[in-house]
Amino acid sequence: MSTENEGTAVPPAPSAPPVPVESPAASTRPAAPTAPIPSVPAGAPDHEPARTAPAYASAGSPGQGGGSAPDASWPPPPPATPSYGDAGGSGAGSYADGGSGGAGSGWGAGFPAPAPKPRSRRGGLVAAILTAALVAGGLGGGLGYTLARNNDSGDSTTVSASDSGGTVKRDAGTIAGVADKALPSTVTIQAESSSGEGGTGTGFVFDKEGHIVTNNHVVAEAVDGGKLTATFPDGKKYDAQVVGHAAGYDVAVIKLENAPSTLKPLTLGDSDKVAVGDSTIAIGAPFGLSNTVTTGIISAKNRPVASSDGTGSNASYMSALQTDASINPGNSGGPLLDAQGNVIGINSAIQSTSNGGLGGTSQSGSIGLGFAIPINQAKYVAQQLIKTGKPVYAKIGASVSLEDTTDGAKITEQGASGSEAVEAGGPAAKAGLKPGDVITKLDDRVIDSGPTLIGEIWTHQPGDKVKITYERDGQTRTVDLTLGSRVGDN
Repeated sequence: MSTENEGTAVPPAPSAPPVPVESPAASTRPAAPTAPIPSVPAGAPDHEPARTAPAYASAGSPGQGGGSAPDASWPPPPPATPSYGDAGGSGAGSYADGGSGGAGSGWGAGFPAPAPKPRSRRGGLVAAILTAALVAGGLGGGLGYTLARNNDSGDSTTVSASDSGGTVKRDAGTIAGVADKALPSTVTIQAESSSGEGGTGTGFVFDKEGHIVTNNHVVAEAVDGGKLTATFPDGKKYDAQVVGHAAGYDVAVIKLENAPSTLKPLTLGDSDKVAVGDSTIAIGAPFGLSNTVTTGIISAKNRPVASSDGTGSNASYMSALQTDASINPGNSGGPLLDAQGNVIGINSAIQSTSNGGLGGTSQSGSIGLGFAIPINQAKYVAQQLIKTGKPVYAKIGASVSLEDTTDGAKITEQGASGSEAVEAGGPAAKAGLKPGDVITKLDDRVIDSGPTLIGEIWTHQPGDKVKITYERDGQTRTVDLTLGSRVGDN
């Protein structure tokens, strides 16, 4: 790992200070110039902070491929965005100014010294007395120093801390307290394919049986004949197997082999109750640096984000929690905690200004825009994967355009592979929806595109009743709809 200092060097100090004068002329110091901070170029969020894993998609223009998706059941086609790393940015450092002072001048010619006065006996006596006092003072000072040194604890007014930094108890409500409690329940995951390719991600203990929750894209390389290991902060490493993975949700569950009986699952919070401005704590292995803790706040909620597992076959969509806690490649799958240490999300995606993307020659890094899967959704998915090994998706039974628009989610004229755009007997058909209808709201959530609609649908469970607001022939209409279900990614 390398570091880089920005800005200019400090000018060297003069070899000798100017000669002091009694009344130097006032000097001025030039103001320290600063370089303007360059603006961040607009771009789509980079997806997948998995170390060395393929780049993950963005919410900016997800899936512009022909303008249509398979029906709202799984799977929609992958976003047609290129490898999700955007143009690189650069930071401007401030300049360090050494400053300089002006040299003062003398006061001109000196006056002649006054004639010496005759010395008196009294002056000699005063001098002798002063000399004796100085000697006595010196003896007293030396004796005082010796006594203070030999008996410092008795008379010293200095206050010392009773505990060193290593023994101070960290309160549970502090960041240090939360990290101290959560770190032992997080793992660094190494995923390797049968061909030796792979990367690093993060996961956290979900239950006492040894199940670990992470991102699908963290373990995707190891799904078919690959190898997985999970390493705890104390250095203990365990082999693991994939229990189930959901490409659409970007959630996966792995299980430790010979899991220890001392596992402590992290407490799951309620992501529906999270508010913008709430404190956040992220734990992960950015760029392979395991057990890294960063902090921030919830910057936004319900942020539509699209991503891909890097294979080009599946896309995932989320209505994400946005945080400014520093999240980088390798943080993927790690917990996003609230101030009490409860898991409120799974770190999954980042916005970046890097050119290379996460699988390219250069890796993207944090610019303060990270996205996490809300834990309420991830919990439901993880439970389904543990129970059956397959994900269950909610659906409306209609194909929608994946074009990046702001007008809503338009039901296409035709579905994937020539199928009907509105599934016969499906939820949308029963609600009276037709090709060409533009869905603009799901309950009270504004829908601005197809990916946003899919992400919002997947925050629900099959059987949930929702209200759909849509436009047809210039008129706005509403209809109640009961969500259907689809099992599996294919």
